Amino acid sequence: MTIRVLGCSGAIAAGSRTTSFLLDDRILIDAGTGVGDLTLEELARIDHILVSHSHLDHVVSIALLADSVMRRRALSVDGPIRVHALPETLATLRQHVFNGAIWPDFTRLPSVEQPVLAFEPLHTGDRLELCGRRIEVLSAVHTVPAVGYAVQGRRGWWVFTGDTGPNPALWRRLAELDLSDLIIETAFSDEEEALARKSGHLSPSALARELAHLKGPAGGGALQVHITHIKPGETGAVMGQIRALSLQHPVRALETGERMALD
Repeated sequence: MTIRVLGCSGAIAAGSRTTSFLLDDRILIDAGTGVGDLTLEELARIDHILVSHSHLDHVVSIALLADSVMRRRALSVDGPIRVHALPETLATLRQHVFNGAIWPDFTRLPSVEQPVLAFEPLHTGDRLELCGRRIEVLSAVHTVPAVGYAVQGRRGWWVFTGDTGPNPALWRRLAELDLSDLIIETAFSDEEEALARKSGHLSPSALARELAHLKGPAGGGALQVHITHIKPGETGAVMGQIRALSLQHPVRALETGERMALD
């Protein structure tokens, strides 16, 4: 299994792309601005999009992707790109994006019978089988309904928390999984911890309190913690505060463009 980090920034700037991961070339996990770096051929190979929540930095490329590949998908036998998300997230996309005013409704184009997008509701705790991969939907605590995702690989589970503040339910579930990689956000520095709490995000001190719930992998291997969603220009400050905490697991900043081989 290969995961390509298309974007892992909390906002845009030169060299910064918002959240999106490409799994085995066929599954997007979130659809931030990094999707725009894929070639047209790579875009056309995407069959599924797993959405963590409805905020723009995580969904902006769904609409643009649909427009880019509509003609190619119409000529293929692959059917629509399936967008998997909470019912509340799908309702928000219908009402505020695919409404004919912000963007055409690609769940009905190029035709109602053969649309380029199909919306598929999911719920926390669901276990999906997509393109031969086992994926579990995890809880998240944010300002809008949200989830994270866990993908099973041979070395263990690759986990993306999505945007989340403190979340006891997440750690109860992760304690039952053999983890290899944890992708967890730290959107703000400790100087902005009040803003982090208000907006449903983590700061370094909050991250330390969350990771204290996490034990080592059940199989005894090394768990790597990857920090995502840092705002452009803030990586040095945020990572400096995280390193000063002397956490029990190795921690590093995720980088746009890197590839993670999990099999």
